[in-house]
Amino acid sequence: MPVTRRSDPKAAAPRPLADAQVCARCALVNPTCCRLTPGEEDLCFPVSEIERQRIVEFGPSKGGLTGSPNSKSFLDNLLRLFPRDKAHLATVFPHHGEHLRLATLPDGSCTFLGPTGCVLTREARPYYCRLFPFWVSAGAVAAFDVKTCLACHEGRTVMKMLPLLETTRAVVLELHGRMRMAWGMAPSDE
Repeated sequence: MPVTRRSDPKAAAPRPLADAQVCARCALVNPTCCRLTPGEEDLCFPVSEIERQRIVEFGPSKGGLTGSPNSKSFLDNLLRLFPRDKAHLATVFPHHGEHLRLATLPDGSCTFLGPTGCVLTREARPYYCRLFPFWVSAGAVAAFDVKTCLACHEGRTVMKMLPLLETTRAVVLELHGRMRMAWGMAPSDE
């Protein structure tokens, strides 16, 4: 997915990312970000060992994680997200290796998706899930251009999407840095 919509560099005071009302409304009218198109499992973001431990410690004991091959499409997607970290990614995700990811049901739904949203506590969720639809590139907060995301549709810009999703630029930067460190990368790609 292409990264678009940059934010203003002025950061508001951080507060925890919450399950926003816009997400609940989105789930009523769109496929959510917790559901992928069957057959596109290669695009599911990997779960680090730190995230796996958090899920096991705080999450329900219904499984929810699965091994997946480091396919060409998986590796290509990671390189699009982390273009400056190619050498490091090659060591963490060798071409014929495997990675851990969230498991999905036959309809593409995450196994942690319940009738009212994610059954994991916010703290137990993988960093990517907590960041979405935001991303950080060269220190700038951006958002994926997701046609089915109500926050993207209603907000249209990062600065308008941040309050819709009850978060701040500072929180997004912190979560992205933590995610990078969980994979052994520097907290910033600059």
